[in-house]
Amino acid sequence: MIDNRTAPYAALALRVALGVMFLAHGLTKLLVFTPAGTAGFFQSVGFPGFLAYPVIAFEILGGAMLVLGVYGRWVGAAAVVQLLAASSVHFGNGWGFSNPNGGWEYPVFLAVAALVVALLGDGALALKPAKAD
Repeated sequence: MIDNRTAPYAALALRVALGVMFLAHGLTKLLVFTPAGTAGFFQSVGFPGFLAYPVIAFEILGGAMLVLGVYGRWVGAAAVVQLLAASSVHFGNGWGFSNPNGGWEYPVFLAVAALVVALLGDGALALKPAKAD
């Protein structure tokens, strides 16, 4: 059973946590690895290097949108696709993310968390909640 009194706050906690994670990863790609370095990494794992630029933008903008509660359902749905694509890099490395080159458990977990945000909605304190159709 869903407790309708606390569910909006659970959705808020998940939305903000996922948004902070995206912000941290996007800013790390931008400021630490640099866009060119991230593009080089993408190429080294079989993705076109140019994809680094929209991924960085999505992680930063999408993360901010999640934290603020602006169209969180839509950002969550897009994040599922982005995270499953990112997971594909790790499938051959086993389950644990502490495995060499990182396993797939963390990015798949994040994809599920993004799916929950897309299905559950923005929750409390959203600036512009996406409507459920």
